[in-house]
Formats: sequence, C-alpha cells, structure tokens
Amino acid sequence: MVATRFAVAIHILLLIASDTADEATSARMAVSIGTNPVVVRRIAGHLARARLISVQRGPGGAALARPAAEITLRDVWRAIHPEKDRLIRVHGRASKADPIGRQVPELLRQRFDQAEAAMLRDLATTTIADLLARMEPARQVA
Repeated sequence: MVATRFAVAIHILLLIASDTADEATSARMAVSIGTNPVVVRRIAGHLARARLISVQRGPGGAALARPAAEITLRDVWRAIHPEKDRLIRVHGRASKADPIGRQVPELLRQRFDQAEAAMLRDLATTTIADLLARMEPARQVA
C-alpha cells in the first residue's frame, strides 16, 4: 500500500497556492485535509526541504517557493519519496541457491523500475497550476 503522504502534499500545495500567505497555516490546512496540524507540518517540512514552499514559523503561514505552473506532480512525488525510495519493493530473501529464486529479484526490479519511470514521466506533465485550473472557485460562506 502506498501511503497518502503524496496526496496530502498535493492538497497542501493547492491550499497554499489558493490562500493568502497568512491563511496558509498548518491549523487551517489540517481542517481542509482532515488531519492533525502535526501531520501537515511534517509533510510541509518535506516540501520546504525540496524548495517547493517557504514556511514562516508562527502565525506567518507558508507560500509557494516558485510559481504553481513550475511545480510538477513529479516534483511533489520526489519531495515525499526521494530517489532511493522505491515505489514497488522486491522481497529480499529469495534463495540464491534456487534457480528461480536467484533470478526473480533482478527480473522484478527491472520491471518495477520501468513502471516507476513511466509514472514519473506522467506526473511530470501535470503542474499544481493545472490542478488549480480544474478546481471550482471557492465559494464564500456567509
């Protein structure tokens, strides 16, 4: 099972892109996402280290570090899942003495790496701005 951190990271970026800087707080985002502000801050830390957002401690909130049109979903994936993390892992205890067991890990690794590369190519074609453009404008609550 792939964790939902990637989806939460995208949700955070969409909120930051659509809110004013002082509204993009972890408490405000946590309400929209349906999680705890600590989870938002942890994932925002990954986004900040990847230079996708800048975070102001305290009441300042967060802002995009570059235009939404320049942040791809691939960038977000890599912020949450560094290159060393594999999307699909191969079991590591296959028997090297068994003629099938010794071949399966490399056989699967090649195929899984191809699948992940295809996913990353696809994610690179969509930006945060693309997703924002597909969203309905926020409705004001009276």
